[in-house]
Amino acid sequence: MNTLVKSGGAWLVSPSLAVVALRKMRVSGLATSSSSSSFPNWEGGVSMVQGASRGIGLEFVRQLLENNKKGYVVATCRNPKEATSLSDLKNRFSERLFIQKLDVTDETTIEESAESVRERYGSLNLLINAAGILSIPGVLQPETTLNKVEKSSLMLAYEVNAVGPILTMKHMWPLLKAGGGSGTDREVAVVANLSARVGSIGDNRLGGWHSYRASKTALNQLTKNVSVELGRRKDPVVCILLHPGTVDTDLSRPFQKNVPEGKLFTREYSVQKLLHIISNAKKQDNGKFFAWDGQEIPW
Repeated sequence: MNTLVKSGGAWLVSPSLAVVALRKMRVSGLATSSSSSSFPNWEGGVSMVQGASRGIGLEFVRQLLENNKKGYVVATCRNPKEATSLSDLKNRFSERLFIQKLDVTDETTIEESAESVRERYGSLNLLINAAGILSIPGVLQPETTLNKVEKSSLMLAYEVNAVGPILTMKHMWPLLKAGGGSGTDREVAVVANLSARVGSIGDNRLGGWHSYRASKTALNQLTKNVSVELGRRKDPVVCILLHPGTVDTDLSRPFQKNVPEGKLFTREYSVQKLLHIISNAKKQDNGKFFAWDGQEIPW
């Protein structure tokens, strides 16, 4: 049977008990207050991983569940019914993993996802935007010369790699503000957007890959903009950008032959490093761009 326990002045509850209470608290699509004190304090926190069906996103979900024995995870992807690896995790963590549809190219699904999280948990403590595209056979390929640049490729990369994350931040923002660092060891909620070193203008010495580079640069600027706004509002949320390194995933597989020895990381290693950065994020890290090893990357 689920229980309700008071610890350190905060009520720690399970999802099945809180759903009804949270629904009663809703007004005009939002809960009764933006203050985290209006919501149950979820022991271990509530994390959302956007783009969770495979690759780095899936590994984030796995490590968040396995490393935090009490935290809850919302895993989103375009086609939950086809996400067999997520289903396997659901079988292992049935009470702590919530899977739902979210397509970054369809803002309606982002809004619906935010509403579902609001009804179920009332708040978020972590948002990881992991979805991204580099190549799609017959549709999108990294451009090696200016002559290969196409409008459709630029727009698709921008839509998935930059527009999708900023819209997800927009709709999850009230939930992150409500959650702050409650239930976690942090003092703030964290938005971690997966970027790439190739999105750095100051670090660009090779050129090429116009669509992918530009879309990640746009993501960096959008994230920086939000971080500035947060600083003015004094919301209990920080935004950071993360470069995971070159990781052995479907995204990088067609381009791995040129990766130096020892620089192709496993998903497990990269995510472990990134979660260390997230777990230790402080207010002063708001708006910073970190590599997997914790080093700051120039804009």
